[in-house]
Amino acid sequence: MQKILLLLLLACLSSLGVSAQTSGPRIIVIGAHPDDCDNDSGGTAALFSKMGYAVKFVSVTNGDAGHQSEGGGALAKRRMAEAQEAGKRFGVTYDVLDNHDGELLPTLAIRLQIVRKIREWNADVVIAPRPNDYHPDHRYTGVLVQDAAYMVAVPNVAPDTPPLKKNPVFLYTYDLFKRPNPFRPDIAVDITSVFEQKMHALAAHESQVYEWLPWIGGYEKEVPKNPSEREKWLAIQWAVKISPEVRASLEKWYGKEKASTVKHAEAFEICEYGSQPNEDDIKRLFPMLKK
Repeated sequence: MQKILLLLLLACLSSLGVSAQTSGPRIIVIGAHPDDCDNDSGGTAALFSKMGYAVKFVSVTNGDAGHQSEGGGALAKRRMAEAQEAGKRFGVTYDVLDNHDGELLPTLAIRLQIVRKIREWNADVVIAPRPNDYHPDHRYTGVLVQDAAYMVAVPNVAPDTPPLKKNPVFLYTYDLFKRPNPFRPDIAVDITSVFEQKMHALAAHESQVYEWLPWIGGYEKEVPKNPSEREKWLAIQWAVKISPEVRASLEKWYGKEKASTVKHAEAFEICEYGSQPNEDDIKRLFPMLKK
């Protein structure tokens, strides 16, 4: 009987998108489109997954506008399939919300969707973009997550989903925008060991990395025709030079000697709206940060 009850409990947790794992930090990454989490935090997510920790990606829109020749329901279906394949390659759970791409607004209804996702995952860390970006969907995703930051612990908001007993740490993903204020790399993670895995997972988003982004960026003729050459090309395209600020953060967390060997990194800024972690908290939440 006890075994049956345990199986029923695990099935219930699975239906809610909650992992049965209880040890270690629980991470949820929220992006605007079905490849944003992958690009911004994919390496860090892969490291967490390899350590056995629970990670969920959430795309706030279904991506139904992100292509030069496809669109609507057919494109949304294609991008959902790409996201699921990318999730398998990262080792994470991947949810895609059914909101239209290019039409996202910071409404109450969508804020409650975000609140529920964070609560259902029982998140310790919430990662999202800053609310200043060239794309309105990116900006409003940042606003939506900011607006959810306090509400996740308020019982009378979205009362159909139990509130969190603690406020998670909310983090922003790296960007290059300078106004109204530049990104501050409070945390930097060495993803060199999983960079190839990140590229392989990103490659699952074929509609984006090999079609839409090259087309809108004007470099579609550079995309290799031979599938076997594409991931190598993608790695060159996505290799971001580590800024002096991010390098300094790597030195803080890994030590100068180890930081000097880092080829690829992802960085995060602590949002003022969630729990404010000290250095010991950060080391606990990001166990890969070792000097």
